[in-house]
Amino acid sequence: MTWRDTMTRRGTMTAAARAARDHAGPPARDWRTVTLRVAGSGLLIATGAIHLDLYLTGYRSIPAIGWLFLLQVIAAFGLALAVLAIPSRLAIASRLAAAAGAGFALATLGGYLLSVWIGLFGFTEVRTTAGIAAGVVEVAASAVLAALALAPAPAGGPAKAPARFPAQIPPATARAAGATAAGLALVALVLLGLAVAGAGAAAPAATGTGLKTTTIGGTTVVTNAKGFTLYSFAPDAPTASKCYGSCAQYWPPATGPAAAGPGLPGRVGTIKRTDGPAQLTYNGHPLYTYIGDSAPGQARGNNLNLYGGLWHEVRVSR
Repeated sequence: MTWRDTMTRRGTMTAAARAARDHAGPPARDWRTVTLRVAGSGLLIATGAIHLDLYLTGYRSIPAIGWLFLLQVIAAFGLALAVLAIPSRLAIASRLAAAAGAGFALATLGGYLLSVWIGLFGFTEVRTTAGIAAGVVEVAASAVLAALALAPAPAGGPAKAPARFPAQIPPATARAAGATAAGLALVALVLLGLAVAGAGAAAPAATGTGLKTTTIGGTTVVTNAKGFTLYSFAPDAPTASKCYGSCAQYWPPATGPAAAGPGLPGRVGTIKRTDGPAQLTYNGHPLYTYIGDSAPGQARGNNLNLYGGLWHEVRVSR
């Protein structure tokens, strides 16, 4: 075979290979990555939705905490969109979005744990169903998004120079990082369990010394024995409370002896609740405290429209 024949044959083979490459279909879709992408995005949306509900149902009235909740909502939905929208072929951007989502989930959980254990900005969280659900979702989101960030880059497409980190993570590094992420998720889950077990339920009014009064913003209001403002709920009847379930977690019913302290006019009584001890009433209004009041002399729940009705501080009638 002559040199010309050899070159012609090579040219023919090269052209054939090029034609085969150009007419080849797109690379097979990596369903594992797609599943992680959809699951991670969905978990971020879930935690964002929980925080949005909490923000709208009372946390917006708590200084500093309300703004933090709003920022968490915006960040959760924004990161969920980024995780879902950035294609896998943009390996670096896709990995960064997933890693940011995992870090956000752990940071949000860390904030919850701190607010339960030591409090944040003067606010101490209590054990609620919404808080527990959000914590579990955040642990799951951190694990799923970490796995997505460490997933192998998609194969296929035109031949290019070998990808470098972080577009392509070496298997040994990916395994080590995956083990670390799994360990962090396990530790986070254990800490969440400990926090939930150690957190108190929403505290009712103190017992033993009866109700009293205090002046807030020039208005004389009824408080419990510790000085926390007491509220009435518009939908209530004089003999029945309409606040149960999650409502009662954020607006703890006031319990204790039906006795008025010195200087408190009006009728003090009790009604029977279906979920616990008798609830105090004042002039026919069942009484509640509010989780957003972190110290005596606050009335952050006044005029809020939540759980189907208005909440008002109970003013002293003379």
